[in-house]
Amino acid sequence: MVASMDRNPTVYILCSENRRALYIGVTTNLVRRIEEHRRGLVEHTARYHIHQLVYFEPHDTASDAIARKSS
Repeated sequence: MVASMDRNPTVYILCSENRRALYIGVTTNLVRRIEEHRRGLVEHTARYHIHQLVYFEPHDTASDAIARKSS
């Protein structure tokens, strides 16, 4: 298990309120990135009102996180 989610590459999934739209992303700072989504700073998620975190999965390396996102 990864010691800290705050700086480790993390795959995350957001959904819209009606749960009809999903967004899957990778970040090294989950707290900051979720705040960016909620403030409407990410064009795609702002357009479709995708702001609710439903899942996250920390990884040891960026390549592991990107491979997981793609799978």
